[in-house]
Amino acid sequence: MGKKRLEDAIKKINYPIEVTYRCFELDPAMERDVNENIYEKLSKKYGMSIDAAKANTQNVIQMAKDSGLEYHMDTMILTNTFDAHRLTMLAKKEGKMQEMTERILYAFFTESKHIGDHETLADLAEDVGLNRETVIQMLSSDEMADEVRADEETAKAYGVTGVPFYLIDKKYALTGAQPTDVFVQALNKIIAENKITILNNEDGMSCDDDGCEIPEK
Repeated sequence: MGKKRLEDAIKKINYPIEVTYRCFELDPAMERDVNENIYEKLSKKYGMSIDAAKANTQNVIQMAKDSGLEYHMDTMILTNTFDAHRLTMLAKKEGKMQEMTERILYAFFTESKHIGDHETLADLAEDVGLNRETVIQMLSSDEMADEVRADEETAKAYGVTGVPFYLIDKKYALTGAQPTDVFVQALNKIIAENKITILNNEDGMSCDDDGCEIPEK
C-alpha cells in the first residue's frame, strides 16, 4: 500500500525520482510453512480476539481498496520471506527488481500464493522475464543471501524497525503508508531545499550550451 501511494505521488511531481527497494524481514523467525492464518497470528501476537483481529484487518483491506489495491486476507498464505527477498536481489542484477517486487506483492496480497515455495517463486520470476532454471538454481543454494543480509544490516544502522520506511537522499525519512498527499508535500519540500539559490544579480557573464552571454555595460 505504501509502495502504491508513493508511486501515485511521484506521478504528481515534475522531477526525476529514482526508487530503490531494500530487503527487510518483519519476522525472520517465521517458518516457511505456517499452519495459522493471519487472524490467528495477529490474535496471538497482540493478545486480541479473533473477531478483533478480523475487524482491524478489514480496516486495512478498505485502506488498500481506497488506494486501488485488492487484498484477500482470508486466503493469505503466511510464510518466511527470505527466499522471496533473495529472488528480488537476483532480479536486481537483471535490472528487473521493481517488476519482481511488484509481482511478489501482488501474488501474496491479491492472489494468495505461497511466496515461500520455490516453484511458486520460479513461476513468478518467469512472469517478469527471468530464466526459470537460473532462479531454481539460485533458490537451491545460498546465493544472494549475503546481499539480503547486507540490506538488513543497513536498515539496522539507520534504526529501521518496521516497514514501510522511506529514506530520501540518505538524510530524510518517512515512515508508514502515508497518504499520497503527504508524500507529495514531503518530496516537494526536499526538492525545494536541494535547489541552489542564486545570490548574485544578473550582471555577471554566464555560459551555457549555446555559448556565453556578456552583460551590457
